[in-house]
Amino acid sequence: MIGKTKQCPRCKKKFICEKENISACICSRISLSNETKSYLSKTFYDCHCTECMLALDQLVAKIKQVPFPERGGDLIEGIHYYKEEDYRVFTEFYHISRGYCCRSGCRHCAYGFKKKYAE
Repeated sequence: MIGKTKQCPRCKKKFICEKENISACICSRISLSNETKSYLSKTFYDCHCTECMLALDQLVAKIKQVPFPERGGDLIEGIHYYKEEDYRVFTEFYHISRGYCCRSGCRHCAYGFKKKYAE
C-alpha cells in the first residue's frame, strides 16, 4: 500500500506518510530524543517531513544549552525573539522552550495551534 501524500506544516514540503503502516513510514527510521517525542505529543500537528523532525530534535536539544528564562528581561534577541517595528516577535525556539501552547495563534507557534481548534 502506498502512503498518503502530505505537506509538512513546518516547511511546506510534500512527503509520503505511511501512518497506516507506521513500520514502513520513513519517520520510524529516525531516532528522536524522548524530550522531542514529549514535545511532539503536545502539538496539534499530524506529521512532519523527516528533515523537519530532525531539525525539531535539534531545537529541543538546544533548550539544554539555552534554558527558558525565568524573567522576561532575560530573553535573548535573535534566539527567543526578534524585533519587528516596536514589537517583539517570539521565535519557534521560544515557543518550544516555554513548554506549552498559549492557544493565541502566534505567528511562529511551534504547536500548530490554529484558531479553528478553539471552536
